[in-house]
Amino acid sequence: MGTNAEIFESLPVAVSKQLALERDPHGNVQVSLIETEQLLAEMVGKKLAEWKKAGKYTGKFSTQHHFFGYEGRCAAPSNFDADYCYSLGYTASMLIGAGKTGYMSSVRNTTEPADKWISGGIPITAMMNMEKRNGKMKPVIQKALVKLDGGPFKYFASKRDEWAINTDFVYPGPIQYFGPTEVCDQPTHTLLLEHGKNI
Repeated sequence: MGTNAEIFESLPVAVSKQLALERDPHGNVQVSLIETEQLLAEMVGKKLAEWKKAGKYTGKFSTQHHFFGYEGRCAAPSNFDADYCYSLGYTASMLIGAGKTGYMSSVRNTTEPADKWISGGIPITAMMNMEKRNGKMKPVIQKALVKLDGGPFKYFASKRDEWAINTDFVYPGPIQYFGPTEVCDQPTHTLLLEHGKNI
């Protein structure tokens, strides 16, 4: 039995079934449908049962699950994130108030200070492309792939050897809502690079 098969066999039945569920339209496993908290709890329980049998563990183990989803694998928000999300939500409410349906809330000019951002709505149909899915042509929003000729990837490629040795991880600390602009209101490096700005 190969390594992958052994790992699959080691998973709780419920999780292995979730891995075998129907893929999304792009052929990806629907990760958000896999209950990783259930997986962790069951595997810890299994290991502790083995230790108890071997006399290495004498305690009790019980679990209560909570699905964190995206919140469990995202970075701490910045003030830029908070301003951006607030602006998207406010714009969405204005679209609803104006009776506009089928629009996506949009905020542009986000490399500038928030008071220079431009809010609006984009018709969902304007983002659609016709693609063949399950043998039929369907309107879908085109998948966004990493642009290998774009600023962010070129910057990554220029730093790849250095970052293989030294960390590229930068954590500014807890969310800063108030203070100097250079501390609080910086857009992401990826966004700046996408717009051809220096970081």
